[in-house]
Amino acid sequence: MTVPNYQTLMDPVLRVVSRTGVIGMRDLAEEVARAIDLSDEDRKLSIQSGMGLLQNRLHWSVTYLVKAGALVRPRRAHVEITERGRTLLESSVPVSNDALDQFPEFREFRAKSRKKSAREVTSDPDENLPEADESPQDLVTRALNESRTALSGDLLLRARELEPIAFERLVLKLLSAMGYGAYGVLEHSGRSGDAGVDGIISQDPLGLDRIFLQAKRYAADNVVHRPAIQGFVGALMGAQGDRGVFITTSSFSRGAVDEAARVNARIELIDGERLAELMIDYGVGVQPETKVTLHRLDEDFFEVL
Repeated sequence: MTVPNYQTLMDPVLRVVSRTGVIGMRDLAEEVARAIDLSDEDRKLSIQSGMGLLQNRLHWSVTYLVKAGALVRPRRAHVEITERGRTLLESSVPVSNDALDQFPEFREFRAKSRKKSAREVTSDPDENLPEADESPQDLVTRALNESRTALSGDLLLRARELEPIAFERLVLKLLSAMGYGAYGVLEHSGRSGDAGVDGIISQDPLGLDRIFLQAKRYAADNVVHRPAIQGFVGALMGAQGDRGVFITTSSFSRGAVDEAARVNARIELIDGERLAELMIDYGVGVQPETKVTLHRLDEDFFEVL
């Protein structure tokens, strides 16, 4: 048989993981290929980037199942089935995007992708445009935004798994990629008794123009509240600074946002969602996989012939 699309692969993926328990992605590909009786010739098919076609579609199948809570990633490059995944297998409904749409986490994931497409690329405000009515440009845009949304979530999960000092280094790498410290230095100052400052960006060689950093690797439900902002502002004042960046893998409460706007210092707040977006934009912790170029007819070219 030919390599199935990623939705058709969802059922065999769940059945294999249900049988094997925790399994690595490479072994999963082999087990799924065997389960669907995929020929050696089809196993060798690849996409433009050189990645195997089966591996590519398996990646997206697993990504969607994880977003729906049917699978989890207990460690890097491994997956494990959940009770929700087992329930899906026992259902008489085929496992597909339609079946996954019953779960709020999956609907939120799809909604974010559609909102980005409508806001950033198209002028059509209808987020529920039927897939059959989409142009090739719409299809590419939707695929790219779904890929970006999935990657953002994965980046945030990985960032939350880092040790606090490693997360502080990640933040410094990101700010360096954004161009901060290009004419000065980025200093990692995070340590016991650091008085609320994890890093210092010197924008000029003499260190006269400085930005102070606070990086908090928090779980999603560990919201940053007003007292944390007050403590950071106090650290700035103690260092005779008036500009700071507070970055977290969680989010900020309304009180924290109001406090940052109220104080006599310029405080930039970056929550987990924005952090992941910036990492993608500046190529930190990610690798490019496939480049897509769409061409259109150049009417001007033919007019001057």
